[in-house]
Amino acid sequence: MTRRLRCWAAAVAAMAAVALTGCTAMPTEGPVVRSDVVVSDPGDAENVPEGPHAGAGPSDLVESFLLAGATGFGDDFVTAREYFSGEAREAWKPLAGVVVAGPFTTAQTSKTQVTLDVPVLARIDGEGRYTEAPPDARESVTYDLVRNADGEWRIASAPDGLVISSVVFETQFRSASVYFLAADEKNLVPETRWFPVEHLPTHVMKALIAGPSPWLRDAVRTAVPDGTQLKPDAVEIDAAGTALVRLAPMASVLAADRGPMLAQIYASLLPLSGVGSVQVKTGEVILEDPDDLESGTQPDGTLEFLQAGQLVGLDGRTTTPVAGVASLDGLGLRHPARNEDGSLRVAVANGSAVVTLPEADKPSVTLVSGQRLVAPSVDRFGWVWTASSGGGLVVGHVGGEQVAVKADFLDGREVRSVRVARDGTRVAVISAGTDGVTLNVGAVTRDAKGAPQQIGEVIQAGATLTDATAVVWADESTLAVLGRSAGTLTVHRVPVSGPTVRLPEVADVDGLAGGRLLYVSTTEGALRREGPASWAEVPGVTDVLDPSYPG
Repeated sequence: MTRRLRCWAAAVAAMAAVALTGCTAMPTEGPVVRSDVVVSDPGDAENVPEGPHAGAGPSDLVESFLLAGATGFGDDFVTAREYFSGEAREAWKPLAGVVVAGPFTTAQTSKTQVTLDVPVLARIDGEGRYTEAPPDARESVTYDLVRNADGEWRIASAPDGLVISSVVFETQFRSASVYFLAADEKNLVPETRWFPVEHLPTHVMKALIAGPSPWLRDAVRTAVPDGTQLKPDAVEIDAAGTALVRLAPMASVLAADRGPMLAQIYASLLPLSGVGSVQVKTGEVILEDPDDLESGTQPDGTLEFLQAGQLVGLDGRTTTPVAGVASLDGLGLRHPARNEDGSLRVAVANGSAVVTLPEADKPSVTLVSGQRLVAPSVDRFGWVWTASSGGGLVVGHVGGEQVAVKADFLDGREVRSVRVARDGTRVAVISAGTDGVTLNVGAVTRDAKGAPQQIGEVIQAGATLTDATAVVWADESTLAVLGRSAGTLTVHRVPVSGPTVRLPEVADVDGLAGGRLLYVSTTEGALRREGPASWAEVPGVTDVLDPSYPG
């Protein structure tokens, strides 16, 4: 990276600090008063792009263009287009895709050509879909230049999209959940997209109208009618923070399944910064009464784990045997799992069967049999998921037969961990093969009775992980993964669509539970809870094995 690019990156890094800094010193005397100062989102900090400088050589021109593109969201890239010649000025599509880059270099490879050697951290496509890049990913980007009538260099050919630093990406883009409907329409299912901060509500609403991505499409539905448009072509935010959404054509919008449609719109827009309420209109008709559908964080269930031959729940620093569950001593049980209301509790027996936990008047029932079964996951339909050595994903149900779930992406791979999201629509799977370990998220297609049938197209998350052994859902859009990205085994927060974050190391970690809080157990039987900077041991709790939340 040249000095100019390094200096500008440093300036962008200071934008958030500038937004929080005033021009006067903090008073140290006088009465306490209420301040009217409003701290804006750092993304609101304005950095004005500059046009081409006279006499700039090819490399300098390309570097200046990259800076203009990175700061061009406010003026709709008008200034950045000044760097192009002829038809290329209008043909260039800046938001067709984004490469999030590490420090890169520019080189003039010929008299009329400049090439970037770019370490790639992530790619975002034109629909806002984020793909984390694997370690050491690189890309070569080439720009062809010509002289204009004034003898100044201009870009004659450039790839669509932007190349921006991670610092610029963090200030100029935000993640947002676009919500669709589970097949039974009882839950909202989020799909995370990344859009420019500028006009974020409009980007989100257009993504909702366009529908889910291919990997999710067969497992969800949308109540927004085909052919729906924003009229005008933007979500308007008034001074009170009301997001006004005008939809057309009126006839199809009025005929739509209004409750679920409004639930999708409200859930997608209300979390956005600056949006305090939502009003949806078609013509002059105000659409009201969204359905109340399940969505949001993981359930507030009690953390449960095995301890001295019993299943116990954690209440603060105290453990209490789970009511209704008989002694498990001597049964060889591991990896307990349950549904949200606790009406179905299961565990792996001797590694070869997933069984219901015994009750005082009810013995265990085998739901799934196999070799070296992985920790089970119970979905909201009562289906219990696991995987056997070399056998792929399999599910079982009380009173039914076990069923193999078709999942072509697992052909020739060994499943290490599986966890179904609270919505019952998405499933996360860690598998190992000749190409290494991968973490995939796919959508579950079910039959009319809710039985899982197959997982179709999948996306990869956590591409920076070099190893992984266990996955749970930390919230509706984020996974917690026990794995390695560098150094020892530790926990990572892995968005379904977003950058992986490595959490502080914890020694001898053995088990992982994800819910309101993240917990880990150690090989010595200690229980630790995630804290701001480290994992805090829960005092007085020992002999902990296989902690879990519902799901």
